[in-house]
Amino acid sequence: MTLFTRIIEGNIPGRFVWADETCVGFLTIAPIAPGHTLVVPRAEVERYTAADDALLAHLSAVAATVGRAQEHAWPGARACLLVAGFEVPHLHLHVVPARGEGQLSFAAAKPDTSAAELDAAAQALRDALVATGQGSHVPVSVGSPAL
Repeated sequence: MTLFTRIIEGNIPGRFVWADETCVGFLTIAPIAPGHTLVVPRAEVERYTAADDALLAHLSAVAATVGRAQEHAWPGARACLLVAGFEVPHLHLHVVPARGEGQLSFAAAKPDTSAAELDAAAQALRDALVATGQGSHVPVSVGSPAL
């Protein structure tokens, strides 16, 4: 069982902003920028190239939706997508609101981000998802992937 499966199942806390039957979105604990979200399939798929086309299409669509909400929540930022997959053997897309390519480096990750900052970013993104018409996919609480 991967770290992400343990988060999805509620065994490890997560700051969820998106949930549907196929995937979830939650904030990383070491964000490159406020609102940095991981879009993760519920099923354990080891890496990007192991996913079927339908799953990749769904994850991409969700990432774009989260990205639009990030742009709403952090005006002036552009939603960017990174796929690396080295740190956890469970496919995940990084959706990062950034103001320039220089920000798009995992070396810029901030593992010392406070719980209060992470909670505020999660709430801002959840509010933006609701404001942009995606309220049906926003989990009932930040700590749960349930709808």
